[in-house]
Amino acid sequence: MRRGALLAAAAVVYLAAAWMVAPGFYDGIGPPQPYNWTCPPPQAGSNLKPTPGHADVKVVGGVNEAASAYTNDGQVVMGFLPGAFNVDGKTVISVDIAPLPACPQPAGAQFVTNIYQITANAPLVKDSNLVLVYSNLEANPSAIYFATDPAGPWKSLPISQQARPYTVETQTRSFGYYAAGNPKTTPPPGAPRVGGGQTLPIIVAAIIVLVVLAGVPLAVLRRRRSPTDVDDES
Repeated sequence: MRRGALLAAAAVVYLAAAWMVAPGFYDGIGPPQPYNWTCPPPQAGSNLKPTPGHADVKVVGGVNEAASAYTNDGQVVMGFLPGAFNVDGKTVISVDIAPLPACPQPAGAQFVTNIYQITANAPLVKDSNLVLVYSNLEANPSAIYFATDPAGPWKSLPISQQARPYTVETQTRSFGYYAAGNPKTTPPPGAPRVGGGQTLPIIVAAIIVLVVLAGVPLAVLRRRRSPTDVDDES
């Protein structure tokens, strides 16, 4: 009986998780879909603009139902558990997700996704899941950033491990602006900056060249040794 109860509990958890994401969001393990950029990088090629999303979360008996809001292209998903909102007498909670039409980069972070504004007509009182999709054309983000204004300041939020590649997830109970990215690092004064600051790959390439050049004289000497020299040594 206990084993059956555990299996039933696991099924309930799975169904709740499936309910809180966009349909088909976690289906398949194939290559990622092309990312829809607001400001595409040069390597992106052809590009479609990102799309917004809207959800109406039902309220029954003074408690919102479990639901999710997501953009039409699936690049942002926010899931809400029952009782996540302070409904304040509402029968429906409206949630909107909209990509920012500009791409500001704050001083302390390098964003690798679009910036999205998430709004609702009721505040959150419980943490909710937020999932952002990112592109394989950019570095993997180490954090999700939040701000109440696109001009900042931006706060770094920890992310949890994702089973699906090219997604990052965090917990939040705030509406505002979100983007995924990495801290922007500044090299120490006097450090060489070549090719936009890509110092490490250049150093590695230089070491490889030096190793190859060091082996050239030895290879030449071996080729110049005559068969007589070989016989004398033997």
